[in-house]
Amino acid sequence: MIGVIMAGGKGSRMTLPKEKLLLEYKKPVILHVLDALQKSNCFSKIIAVTSPNSPNTRNLLLEKPVDIFDSLGDGYVEDLNSLLRKLDEPVLVTSGDLPFLDDKIIKKILEFYDENTWTSIVVTKGFLDSLGLSSEFFVECEGIQCHYTGISLINSKKIKSLETISENYKILDDKRIAFNLNTKKDFDLLSTT
Repeated sequence: MIGVIMAGGKGSRMTLPKEKLLLEYKKPVILHVLDALQKSNCFSKIIAVTSPNSPNTRNLLLEKPVDIFDSLGDGYVEDLNSLLRKLDEPVLVTSGDLPFLDDKIIKKILEFYDENTWTSIVVTKGFLDSLGLSSEFFVECEGIQCHYTGISLINSKKIKSLETISENYKILDDKRIAFNLNTKKDFDLLSTT
């Protein structure tokens, strides 16, 4: 399996002068994600998807044991699909803004892999609310409003062959994957933990 970190976004909702993934929570947030993937020892390689929107993040990652895939920066879905079409292995995709991600939750998530579906890991709205977080993007899952965590398990062979692949959802209410940095409010909340 390949680990993919999405690290090319503008972070425009943060309205900060610094690139979002370089915000510090003991160390740059992107490094928490990279460390979690490395410590899990579950991946044949780790690829960071960067773009012209994140030049400083790319420069930091060039110094780390991670492969860099330079995307066009057209958007999350477009940039991810441009990479997936080049791969032939199962993939765990995670956004680079999960400061609490660790190797144990990665291993738990990998248990949900199903080669026939695109499995998106979601958390319930109630759980997000309990953390003081919110998200714009949601999906109905098991009759419950759920929110994307930015983590998915994908069979890249199906993307490459342009097969129809159904999306499946797994609910996993866990702070380590629920707490991502989308807004300045999220970062301020992180600073209080």
